[in-house]
Amino acid sequence: MATCVAALTKLDTSLELFTTGLYLHLLRANQPWSFYMFSKLIFVCRAVSSFMSGAVVAGFYNTMYPSLVDANVFSPPMSVALPTPVRHYARAVKKKRTVPQSQLSDLPPTMLKLDYAAVPMAQTTDDIIKRLLSLELASHREKLQLKTEQLISKVQRDENDRSSMEVQVATLTARIRNYQEHLQKNHKDKANKRRMLMAIDKRKKLLKKLRLVRYSAFERVCEQLGITYTFPPEYYRRATRRWQAKKAFCIKVFKAVQKQKAEQRKKMKQHLASKNTETTLSQ
Repeated sequence: MATCVAALTKLDTSLELFTTGLYLHLLRANQPWSFYMFSKLIFVCRAVSSFMSGAVVAGFYNTMYPSLVDANVFSPPMSVALPTPVRHYARAVKKKRTVPQSQLSDLPPTMLKLDYAAVPMAQTTDDIIKRLLSLELASHREKLQLKTEQLISKVQRDENDRSSMEVQVATLTARIRNYQEHLQKNHKDKANKRRMLMAIDKRKKLLKKLRLVRYSAFERVCEQLGITYTFPPEYYRRATRRWQAKKAFCIKVFKAVQKQKAEQRKKMKQHLASKNTETTLSQ
């Protein structure tokens, strides 16, 4: 292979020298018509050189190279491959999600649907029809409707009350709990999360108004529905690092001042007690 490359290099060098000498000769003779023939000659020489080099290299690869490869002439020196170390990475511990109990779990499957609960003939039919009319084969929407009616019956003022603030709070509570159960399984459902947050804000507004108008009804609603009313924060602003550091420093100073005042009060009490004892002894 090296011999072939050297021969091709010598051929290219000789062609370059020949064409350069011919160009200088034509330049001295001052014959412009021959420059066109000279350019054609250079093109032919370069084509012949590239063709010969390609043919020689192709012939070498087609004839001698396979046998040399079989004889391991071009093979690299043998190297010992070290086995890759096995890395046993520790897997992260999966956190067990605590699935909250559904608000529909306390509904017995033998209970009739809301539309057939007041029908007297539904109680006397055979078992197959009762099963069709019961909650065992009911949809989630029908179960939620029955649960909402149960919550409304706990807080409504009378049997015909369907629009008071207590009834609205009960309806929103059933809806919010249903959204929470849904988002536990589908935490990427942003649309229903938005609806849940809007329902929570609306319920907070109703509870705030009910607390100002009828406090006894407010307490009864919170107790019957299992709601914990939290007061809104006084300020809605972002807690920056500077504010947190300042707050911590103020708390630290306040505690130190209170400690000093407690020590001073203790000393004053001891001083007064010693004075009282002295006066009693002098008397």
